Amino acid sequence: MAQEKPARRGRPTISLRVLRTERLTPHFVRIVAGGEGLAAFTPNGFTDAYVKVLFPVPGVRYPEPFDLDTVRASLPREQWPKQRSYTVRSFDPVAGELAIDFVHHGDEGIAGPWARRAKPGDELLFTGPGGAYAPGTEADWHLLVGDESALPAIALTLEGMPAGVPVRVFLEVDGAEDEQPLVTKGDAQIRWIHRGAGEDLVTAVRAMDSPGGIVQAFVHGEAGFVRQLRRYLLGERGLRRDLLSVSGYWRRGATDEQWRAEKAAERALEEDRRDA
Repeated sequence: MAQEKPARRGRPTISLRVLRTERLTPHFVRIVAGGEGLAAFTPNGFTDAYVKVLFPVPGVRYPEPFDLDTVRASLPREQWPKQRSYTVRSFDPVAGELAIDFVHHGDEGIAGPWARRAKPGDELLFTGPGGAYAPGTEADWHLLVGDESALPAIALTLEGMPAGVPVRVFLEVDGAEDEQPLVTKGDAQIRWIHRGAGEDLVTAVRAMDSPGGIVQAFVHGEAGFVRQLRRYLLGERGLRRDLLSVSGYWRRGATDEQWRAEKAAERALEEDRRDA
């Protein structure tokens, strides 16, 4: 099993309680949580702000109050909670609510099935937030590309886009039933790519009629299309590296643990090449 990196020290484990759930589309479930633990949550200003949701291993008794560093120091690795990273869709300190949107595709996996079964009163454990992206003022226009896993971050980015700023958005979902209303003051052209219709993000982005000038891009989702678009944007389009936020959130055919191990190995190899 792939080793999981410990959460960064100094970030507390936050415990909330589910307040309500909302079925957004056939494959999206929103969990709204709150409680006293929300006082420990500090927004970081990024539109891709994410938390690492912790899913306890069934049958394991954990120390109370729950603390991830204590768990890792006192229990064998196979009993550590599983981690899954999710974008914070909204945070309302006045109402005392934090919302996370989960993709649910059947009973496989951990997070989706948990979200489908979640009910008021259930515990939601996480650490964070992390994040690194927010639309800047240097760009003349913005490119946002992603699949279901990146939809919450793209939706939040659109909501914060200044009025009139050109934005090109490409979002891949299973079909029209999974499209969601997106709100923005930007001059946004939004194209939904339906996986069931045989469309794909790479072809759509390469064929776009883009505005001129400096572009800032956010490209996140399945590792295969992310890698192709990274090469295209940097190589053929000449996009500045400092204006490209790109990450494979997951890889087809790999568990989350396997994919994180692969990414760690790739980073280590890249560091060895730079040091050579």
